[in-house]
Amino acid sequence: MKLLEYQAKHRFAAAGISVPPGRLARTPEEAAAAARELGRVAVKAQVPIGGRGKAGGIAVVDTPEEAQREAARILAMDIRGYPVRSVWCETGLSIDAELYLGITLDRDRRRLVIIFSAAGGMEIEQVAVEAPERIAKLWPDPFAGPQPYEIRQLAFAGLAHASELRDRGPKLVSTLVGLTTRLYAVATSLDALTCEINPLVLTPDGMLVAADGKLEIDENAEYRHRDIAEELARDETGEDGRSGEDPFEVEARKRGLTYVHLDGDIGCIGNGAGLTMNTLDLVKQHGGEPANFLDIGGGANAERVRDALEMVLLDPKVRGVFINIFGGITRGDEVARGIIAARDQLHITKPLVVRMTGTMEEEGRRLLEAAGIVPAKTATEAAATIVALTREGSS
Repeated sequence: MKLLEYQAKHRFAAAGISVPPGRLARTPEEAAAAARELGRVAVKAQVPIGGRGKAGGIAVVDTPEEAQREAARILAMDIRGYPVRSVWCETGLSIDAELYLGITLDRDRRRLVIIFSAAGGMEIEQVAVEAPERIAKLWPDPFAGPQPYEIRQLAFAGLAHASELRDRGPKLVSTLVGLTTRLYAVATSLDALTCEINPLVLTPDGMLVAADGKLEIDENAEYRHRDIAEELARDETGEDGRSGEDPFEVEARKRGLTYVHLDGDIGCIGNGAGLTMNTLDLVKQHGGEPANFLDIGGGANAERVRDALEMVLLDPKVRGVFINIFGGITRGDEVARGIIAARDQLHITKPLVVRMTGTMEEEGRRLLEAAGIVPAKTATEAAATIVALTREGSS
């Protein structure tokens, strides 16, 4: 669950983290009213992705008239496929330095990692490539949390290569201890996968202010955060009917399917995340482009297979579907019946290629052959076949 910037900042402010005063605007007139109240403001597109500034989704303005004009421009934008339906108008900051402070899940170490850098305002991945020595990390004990002395060590390490901040080091480090402790409390209380402030602005009077905010909550913990899930659901579709998220992924979530929308034309269905990823790799190896990732899980029945096929074919770019099934809990004959029923009920005319192995695979293949659906003995054979069939269909 990805929160928008203003939603993340509301959580930060509630935890005692300083954020600039701001107002949400859904129309240019509301942006002008915010500028009249706040003065010089930054008008910022509210979409659940980064790179808004590079895309032209942020403008700093001095007057209400400029705020209205820039808001009208930004509200008409799509940023990397996300329509802008609101803008956050916040007071402009006086900036002495831009820092980075973030918390994310380190899956290798199975705990949260706190990341601090004096190179704020840049994507942390870019800093890691160009100046890795400017990044400091702390993996706090998940039961004890980060201790003040650990945060001080983290802060001094992150500031070590920032000569311009050397004179302000001790006071800045002390301020960072409290701020980091509060941000960590936000991350843990909300089951966050990512909790980030970039840039974390150091003002001339020594305050640290969250000039931006990113907060992504583990969807597996949604049942613990119903209020946030409901807030995001209300924000999901605007008056124009467009969603702030990929519409296919929104629909898949409603159906309870694990689905990621991609840019290709070959639908991919598997049972198990690893097998489904391998399915995408095989399609690419044979010159095709996957249209999606869809994992139907280990115990898929005929109804779930039908639902998955219908989901994949909602994408008009899909020219054919590769179904890759390993029968453990899932029985091959049950999957075959689901595929046949889906083809007949949905009137599917696009190529379907099925690779099936494991429990009752022979029975499943016989059912598919009798129904005129192409079965394959190996995943490699299936990938080559579906790529060839979709190319024939497009020629």
